[in-house]
Amino acid sequence: MTHIRIDLEVKGSTRDFAYHYLKERIIDWDLKPGTKISEKEVAEEISVSRTPVREAFLQLAQEELLIIIPQKGTIVSKVDLDLVEEGRFVREQIEKAIVREVCTTIDDSQLFKLESNLMMQELCLKKGSHNQFFQLDEAFHELLFEVCNKKRTWNHIRKMNSHFDRLRMLRLVKIHDFKVILGQHKDIYQCIVEQKPDQAEVIMEKHMKLVFIESKELKMKNPEYFY
Repeated sequence: MTHIRIDLEVKGSTRDFAYHYLKERIIDWDLKPGTKISEKEVAEEISVSRTPVREAFLQLAQEELLIIIPQKGTIVSKVDLDLVEEGRFVREQIEKAIVREVCTTIDDSQLFKLESNLMMQELCLKKGSHNQFFQLDEAFHELLFEVCNKKRTWNHIRKMNSHFDRLRMLRLVKIHDFKVILGQHKDIYQCIVEQKPDQAEVIMEKHMKLVFIESKELKMKNPEYFY
C-alpha cells in the first residue's frame, strides 16, 4: 500500500522530515497497526541520526499513532474509533462554516484551482490510484481553507485527524468508492459556483459523515486493525 511522497529535499528540520515520513507510512497503511518499529532502523532507513527520529516518535505518540513502551519498544497503534469520531466531528463543524464562506468569497482563479483538482481526481478514479486520490481529496479541502485565509486552522485540525485519515485510507483501499467521494466534491463545487451556501453546508455535512457510517463494516472485516 505504500507510496512515499516525502521529498528528501523537504524544507524544515530533520525531525520534521522523520515525523512526516513515519506519519505518511502509518496513514498509508505501509506500517500497519501492531507493527514494531525502532529508532535505529528508521534512522538508518532515512539516513539521519537517532535524535530526530526519537523526537518524531514522541510527536507521533502524542497524536496516538505510536505506543512507546519503556524497555520494550515502540509499536504502531490500532485505529481508535473514538478518536476518529472526534476528529471527524471537528472537521465537520469547521468545514461547514468554511464552505459557507467560500460560496461568497471565492474568485475565478481559486475556482479554477478547485476545478483542476477535480479533473485530477477524475483521472485517479480511472486509474484506480487510491494514494493519489487521497492526496487530491486533502488538497481539495485545503483549498477551501485557503480561500478563507484560514490555512493555520487547516494545519491545526490536521494534527487531530490522524486516526480519521487512517480510516479514510483504509476505506479507499477496501471499499473502492472513489466515485461517491468525487461526486460529493463535484456537488460542493457546483454549490460554490452557484453561491448556494445552505446547500453546500448540507452536502459538506453528508460528506464528512461518509466514512464513519462504514466504520463498523470496516472494523468487522478487519478486527485486527481496531481497538
